[in-house]
Amino acid sequence: MKITLPWPDKRLSPNARLHYMALYRAKAKAKDDAWTLTREVYPTRAARDAFAGDAPIPLVITITPPDKRKRDRDNMQYMLKAALDGIALGLDVDDYRFHPTYRFNAPEKPGRIEVAL
Repeated sequence: MKITLPWPDKRLSPNARLHYMALYRAKAKAKDDAWTLTREVYPTRAARDAFAGDAPIPLVITITPPDKRKRDRDNMQYMLKAALDGIALGLDVDDYRFHPTYRFNAPEKPGRIEVAL
């Protein structure tokens, strides 16, 4: 199954210099949005039970940027941290179990992040 997230807010970049409350609000929105989208894909407890236990959960994260600017893999990982926390909450698991692999697609507006579980 795939969870499609919107392109991350630019305020989540580690290079952004923000007031801590502005950063908090951006992270909270990313986490809430990811939780909501996860629960749309896995709405029932029975669907989420497939992730019960302590086994690692492989993720394939496909990054489709909105433009041709080069994206640093480390920065993208940082920008997605709050969203991955939201996905973990949506699945009722601890995010330490996630073992992500990152792929980059050609640019396409408006940009998106696809997380395949």
